[in-house]
Amino acid sequence: MTVETADAGAMDDAVHDPIRERLGTPHNGWLIVAGKEFADHLLSVRFVVLTFVLGLAAIVPLYFAADRIRSLASDVSGAQAVFLALFTIGGQDFQFLEVDRFVSIVAPLLGVAFAFDAVNGERAEGTLPRLLSQPIYRDDVINGKFVAGLAVIAVVLTSVVAVIAAFGMLRLGIVPAPSEVVRVIAWLGATYLYVALWLAFGLLLSVVLRRAATSALIAFGSWILITIFGSLIVSIVAGIIAPLSSATTNEEALNLLGLQQMISRLLPSTLYEELTLVLLNPAVTGVSTPSTLGQFVQAQQQIPSLLSLDQSLLLVWPQVVALIALIVVCFAAAYILFMRQEVRA
Repeated sequence: MTVETADAGAMDDAVHDPIRERLGTPHNGWLIVAGKEFADHLLSVRFVVLTFVLGLAAIVPLYFAADRIRSLASDVSGAQAVFLALFTIGGQDFQFLEVDRFVSIVAPLLGVAFAFDAVNGERAEGTLPRLLSQPIYRDDVINGKFVAGLAVIAVVLTSVVAVIAAFGMLRLGIVPAPSEVVRVIAWLGATYLYVALWLAFGLLLSVVLRRAATSALIAFGSWILITIFGSLIVSIVAGIIAPLSSATTNEEALNLLGLQQMISRLLPSTLYEELTLVLLNPAVTGVSTPSTLGQFVQAQQQIPSLLSLDQSLLLVWPQVVALIALIVVCFAAAYILFMRQEVRA
């Protein structure tokens, strides 16, 4: 044996994990779990039903807004951001029917539905001990389930957005500009983050609670409470903590408005709504209330203009960081609790 061969063999021994090789544990066990879970999700009735519901939530508003968008496209032919109107404009008589608003309400269902029984469902069927007896590490199970859920949600959301874009191009004759396509992709990425938060929350419930029915009840109840009644609850709390009637000067009123806005951002739905507003509307130049009277006057005197994508991202990077932080907290809690749980055959 030459010196080079011996050195190469020593390097291989140093690189390979002897414990994994002895136990036969693959290095990419989470990919195996994710692939199996992804295939099961695609073939499930749950996937078909949720795709149909989300598709209706996006197509129905677009159907009612088609005439209005068509007239808008013909009146401002060649103007910028017309393609983005597919996602932000409702019908003439049903202006509340907007694609972005419906997606913000329905999309969290995807995260909750694909995660509320991810662990306790396996435990109830008695398959969790057999799964953990395979030559994979325990963390590969929860990592694979989270990745598989996020992947199948990405497939659903991307398909719905692609259908909306195809409808606008083929039916309404709207040709998107490259900057508009990038903005839609950025909004789609923000939607992934928003749904991933609900996915991590549902995964946490499936680890903490033993029964899938209980975790489903809490998950869907939380969705209804935050998405539908969250703004009302936060406005009541903000009115109690920082009532505008107590302001004696304009400066104090602006400070109280800023405090109320900060309280409202405790809701993930508010963070996502601000992301959507800025990414799909380049004319939006701010999402925060001015802190001083001078800044308020300056904002009123600002000349309307369209922001570039990087400028829009600068406006909403705190919201992006906040969503990522919430995802990390929920997933880390689920990960730690799952690793410490006892699993009996």
